[in-house]
Amino acid sequence: MKHRLLILLTILAMVAAACGDDSSTETTAAGDQPATTQAPDTATTAAPATTAGGGGEAINIDFWVAFSDEARLGFSEEKAAAFNAKHPEYNVEVTSFASYNDAFDAAVLAVDSGEPPEIIHFFEAATRQALDAVDASGNPIFKSVTDAIGGRTDILGEPVVLDDVVDAARNYYTVDGSFYSMPWNTSTTVMFNNMDILNAAGITEPPATWGEVEAACEAIAALPDGPSACITWPNHSWFVEQSLGQQGELLGNNDNGRSDRATEVYLTSDGMLNYVNWWKGLSDSGYYTYTGLQRDWDGTSNAYLAEEVAMLIYSSSDTTFFDTNASFTNQASFMPYNENVDYVGNLIGGATLWMLDGMDAAQEDGALAFLNFFSNPENAAEWHQITGYIPITKTAEAQLVADGWYEESPNSKVASDQLAAAENTPASLGALLGNFVGIRDIITGAIEDILVNDVDVTERLTQANEEANRSLSEYEQLFGG
Repeated sequence: MKHRLLILLTILAMVAAACGDDSSTETTAAGDQPATTQAPDTATTAAPATTAGGGGEAINIDFWVAFSDEARLGFSEEKAAAFNAKHPEYNVEVTSFASYNDAFDAAVLAVDSGEPPEIIHFFEAATRQALDAVDASGNPIFKSVTDAIGGRTDILGEPVVLDDVVDAARNYYTVDGSFYSMPWNTSTTVMFNNMDILNAAGITEPPATWGEVEAACEAIAALPDGPSACITWPNHSWFVEQSLGQQGELLGNNDNGRSDRATEVYLTSDGMLNYVNWWKGLSDSGYYTYTGLQRDWDGTSNAYLAEEVAMLIYSSSDTTFFDTNASFTNQASFMPYNENVDYVGNLIGGATLWMLDGMDAAQEDGALAFLNFFSNPENAAEWHQITGYIPITKTAEAQLVADGWYEESPNSKVASDQLAAAENTPASLGALLGNFVGIRDIITGAIEDILVNDVDVTERLTQANEEANRSLSEYEQLFGG
């Protein structure tokens, strides 16, 4: 089984190498704002506490986080310190990595060397990959959080919040009836609208459909002093996946990999062709601005804040950022949908916290207690307010309503409302695929070719479909049983 672990690591390394530089690496989950503060070349670690309250050595819990910016990493370190103060017999030690791939690669190597972390932060697209990860003896690297909790309602006095997780995250991350990881940073795709420009063009409400976007862009283009373009969003496969969910289309067979392992992807479906043709049409008309970089979160957000475009389809995780930094009237709305197809629903992005297997009982209870403390209603509400990620539990959302937060910040409610509006179908849940990161790269590369080189949409997606299915087939030969 040793070779399976090394093969898994090789696949991850190949994905990271294929991505290239920071502008195209899956440094964040789909829907995450890239870190505004660069991480150093090596991981950084919060200073540990060394002794327990009774004077003995504290039980250490290593928590590896794929955030390096001040706000998100700072929140993680602050909550770890609060937990340590409340439970002095434990020491949660936060280590920051520059990307999800870096964190996961390091965890696999640490398992192989016998010094793994207890908790690792990993993004949604690699759920299948994480479930398939095994150690040198063929045992799963990660342990189901549901199994570890074992039906308890509190652990070390910390109430278990797993049953309170909002439906969108619960449904995405439930595999074979079990939460294998603890949901944390969860987002969806929304549209941010410069209402000053839209109002000047005679538009009083954000466009809700593709047709309304086109009409708005036509009106904006007629403004004598309007922006150079109309709309933008990053070239990232996540936006394709969102549109497939809206249109009720599957990305992979076997119910998007949820009733059984996915063995085929569908990159030439009607929904895929509808979306990419619409995208290309906006680009050909001069309405859509492509920055020229794949996964360019910074470039697209900067274009919006500079009022070079009137609309930005983006991650809800940056809601607080845009509310704080926009010099104009910023209004969030649902991601525009194809009005010619029944709307099914948008899906999530973000990441969860995975607990490695093999801890003794005391250490495992400490890790579980921290996971539930970390996302208790107060902390989940604070995390949402700092970032724009949705409040991960229903109690946290109710607390925010009671506190009047959404009256003060109505844009912050849009993401939760959009996810709540989705039907619970395999299409709107999103796919579980082997080597999903690599398949995302294939999709993103094909779209860039379509936008930049004016190649035929159907022909280019047919080529991408063949490439993606080869990649999935190779993965399934190794890990499909």
